[in-house]
Amino acid sequence: MIDPVILQQGSDWRAQAEVFDEIFFVFLALGTLVGTIVVAYTLWNVYKYRDDGNRSDEEFDAPVVGELPTGQGGPKAKKLFLSFGLSAIVVISLVVYAYGLLLYVEQGPDTGAEGDIEIMVEGYQYGWAYEYPNGHTERGELIVPADQRVDLNITSRDVWHNFGSSDLRIKSDAIPGDYSETWFAVSSEDVEAQGGEATYRVECFELCGPGHSQMKGQITVLPQDEWEQWYNSTGNSSESASIQAPGAGLAAPSGVSA
Repeated sequence: MIDPVILQQGSDWRAQAEVFDEIFFVFLALGTLVGTIVVAYTLWNVYKYRDDGNRSDEEFDAPVVGELPTGQGGPKAKKLFLSFGLSAIVVISLVVYAYGLLLYVEQGPDTGAEGDIEIMVEGYQYGWAYEYPNGHTERGELIVPADQRVDLNITSRDVWHNFGSSDLRIKSDAIPGDYSETWFAVSSEDVEAQGGEATYRVECFELCGPGHSQMKGQITVLPQDEWEQWYNSTGNSSESASIQAPGAGLAAPSGVSA
């Protein structure tokens, strides 16, 4: 089993996107390798045992329906059980490998309470509202720091929604009267690669009404110092409002049906 601690040494956490990309490429590479071997071996046998008209029926060891081709412990039995053994090793190894990584994705990196940011997310027809620990709220745009785990506590005010970002590989239900949790992290290297401010599109992945296709938002990731400066400037401004229990949350923007 892969120990999740291995994936979170110091500040070098593995973002969900990185983990899923690794799983994809490992399965792709191994699948390509195994597929190439199987196809090549099949074609070689097709050529080797082709009917060229020079083999008599007595030399042909035909398989018997309902019996394994054991060959009385000969080469056929060795090939059969070697194939079973190798297949079992490959499959079990992949299951253990993927399960260890998925446990890390589910639990997230253990950063300690000091390093975590918990943000409330409320979906409504048709948009997203975010509440920060200091009570400040944003609509449409979630602003977070780089190199830090961000925990999202997600709910809905009206109907079923689904909060997600394909680029960050996160996706979680927003259900009225209930709360779901997910997390993500973006490295400062990714932020620098996008010019000092990384942006990721947020969408609703649950058909929630006629405005579903327009229910979009944005996650903006800033360097740690810039985010702290922005966050400290928000304070408990008059524009802040708490996201309370579903049905008593933030009011929808003017002109938008809630």
